[in-house]
Amino acid sequence: MAVVVLGATLLIPATSVSAADPTDMVLEWNVNAINAIGNANGATPPGLGQAPPLSGLQLAIVHAAIYDAVNAIDGTHEPYLDPIHAPPGASEAAAAATAGHDVLVGLVPATLPQVTASLDTLYGISLGKIPDGQAKTDGIAVGAAAAAAMLANRVGDGRANTSRTFPIGTESGEWRPVPPLNANVFSWVGDVRPFALDRTSRLRTEGPPALDSAQYAIEFNEVKAIGAQTGSTRTAAQNELANFIVANPVVLTHRMFRELAVSKHLSTAEQARLFAMGTMSTADAFIACWDNKNFHHFWRPQTAIREAADDGNPATEPDAGWLSLFPTPGYPDSPSGYNCIAAAMMHSAIEFFGTDFVSFDLVGPTTRHYDRFTDYVRDAIDGRILTGFHFRHADVQAAWIGKKAAQWVAKHEFGAVG
Repeated sequence: MAVVVLGATLLIPATSVSAADPTDMVLEWNVNAINAIGNANGATPPGLGQAPPLSGLQLAIVHAAIYDAVNAIDGTHEPYLDPIHAPPGASEAAAAATAGHDVLVGLVPATLPQVTASLDTLYGISLGKIPDGQAKTDGIAVGAAAAAAMLANRVGDGRANTSRTFPIGTESGEWRPVPPLNANVFSWVGDVRPFALDRTSRLRTEGPPALDSAQYAIEFNEVKAIGAQTGSTRTAAQNELANFIVANPVVLTHRMFRELAVSKHLSTAEQARLFAMGTMSTADAFIACWDNKNFHHFWRPQTAIREAADDGNPATEPDAGWLSLFPTPGYPDSPSGYNCIAAAMMHSAIEFFGTDFVSFDLVGPTTRHYDRFTDYVRDAIDGRILTGFHFRHADVQAAWIGKKAAQWVAKHEFGAVG
């Protein structure tokens, strides 16, 4: 998924000004996680330089641990992993900070000590906001236990098996690397063990329409007209949407979740559950998405438009010089990775808040206001066609994957106790 990285910043809930436990520690460690995972090694603060989809998998590990740590103290919902004993009165803030810190440190390779040092400094700052005493000590112990359990659970989950690449096709409809990037990356994501889904192929889609079908011709001519780098029919508003939708959706949606947590006055336990639902839905949507990419192995619009003379469809015409608006990412078309995360995050929010009708802003290259979570999903579907990256079916089917992943997580994880 081609994205532009925008830095993460922290918003503090109005309720966080307190003589007792800070109530924004989940949000603080969401920012720290976004930066530590996504920032470049030499940035301030330094990070692992990981983009989606990998960053989405890592964030799920972080927030599942934070959830289990905070929920062990709060006790209102089912744990994700085995229950952790929490002494009465343990600090939820200390538990959240410790779980977030310890998981992130566990994800950092020994070759990047500057990232670990930065995380240690941030951890010290977080702990300095929590009153000393037994509650703080107990919270630290709970957070450490949750982090250790989560890291152990994800050992051997497939994230280390990164050598797999996509086969390079030669026949019409088969994916091959797309210039100018000519990349071939992330095929292995489809082999990662899911967090909640019972198997990677649970959300297998119907895939692309037949090359000689009328539907394929419709989608072909749509992206050819509006997704071109030059000579497109895009309007000014469509250009604005295309430039917005190419920004990193992990950063966009997590910032929005933090803003909602503030405006809705969510407690520490509610924040932990919101982010656990969102990140776990995203991770499983990514895994299902790349499982589908491996299965369907469908060519990108740029390849299809250049090679249209051989597709067997009389309603398509080739253009040997056609380029997508932005450089096409290095993996197959169907389904869209961006739409998998956009829909997963939005539908996890629908599951959490119990309604689609929530107003929010997404802040990227521009600020876009929405009154429904699914309004952003619709923009994401249209926007990725405008970038020239996808045929419409790839975006629509990806939105279905994200929705179903979020519904699966809501049904099978984080249930209320009693």
